[in-house]
Amino acid sequence: MGGEMPTRQTMAGMWRINNDELLSQSLPEDGGLHHRLPEKLGLGHSNIFRLEDDLSYIETQYSPCQDLAILSRMDYQEPRMVVTLGLQGSSRFTTHRGDDVAFREGYTSITTFNSSQGARQYLGNKAVTQLRFSMTRSWLDRYFGEPKLGGFFDNAAIRVVSHQPISPHGLVAAHALLNCRVAEKVRPLFRQGQAMAILASELSHLLVGRLESAKPKPRDTAIAHQARDILYAEFKNPPSVEELAKRVGTNQFKLKQLFHHFFDNTPYGLLLEIRMNKAYQLLKSTNCSVGSAAETVGYNHASNFSTAFVKYFGFPPKQI
Repeated sequence: MGGEMPTRQTMAGMWRINNDELLSQSLPEDGGLHHRLPEKLGLGHSNIFRLEDDLSYIETQYSPCQDLAILSRMDYQEPRMVVTLGLQGSSRFTTHRGDDVAFREGYTSITTFNSSQGARQYLGNKAVTQLRFSMTRSWLDRYFGEPKLGGFFDNAAIRVVSHQPISPHGLVAAHALLNCRVAEKVRPLFRQGQAMAILASELSHLLVGRLESAKPKPRDTAIAHQARDILYAEFKNPPSVEELAKRVGTNQFKLKQLFHHFFDNTPYGLLLEIRMNKAYQLLKSTNCSVGSAAETVGYNHASNFSTAFVKYFGFPPKQI
């Protein structure tokens, strides 16, 4: 790539680049669009596919050599919901108004947008893999009915609707979608099917009506998210439910109620989700043994781990 780099470096050492300065090319065999980082900024690309008139799928894999901010402006004719699965690493989106949304590994973030102007931020020398699904409110109404998900849209430029661990079925479909190991002619059909499976898994908890109930107290929200973060950080040697409740300043009964309300799960169930998802990612991306994966996620015996894995995913860890 000759000539000057179309990038600008801030005083904080972060590279800034406009979204339209990414290098682009079409993917005629897949019917998509490929964007990649300029070479001097490191490795990174996004592939964008239009699955339906009101539904797009974006797979992003970045590994910049320095902290990076990609500036963008999105003005939608119709409000959109975006479902983001964090498969590896983390990133942030910060609007010009100061709103901030974090996307973390192992979590699905659901946001709604009316319009936004801001920056997608990535850490230098940290790999990020994310899958995003962007759909209009009309698409949601068509599949789920207006009374179900319409309440998550308001006049805010950006709103975080949900942030919780990726479901097991969503995780399996996400890896299948990312690998896309099928014949070229059937890739669009395969991509459509896996995308719909992911959306069915990741949106289902919004349809049960729990999030449409009275707004929870800020303290309850803080307790639930603090307890969840402790389990996420200490999944190998987790505290008991009693210890966890004491650490976040509540009792066991209240903690279980909060987990049911915010995560549609129990503390133990969420711990199991975290362990299984971590093990799946480890087995999928490395050559480690089943025994090593079991030890990494806190199981003393590989047989117990294998039993739990089969019960959770429906197939043995060796199959990966």
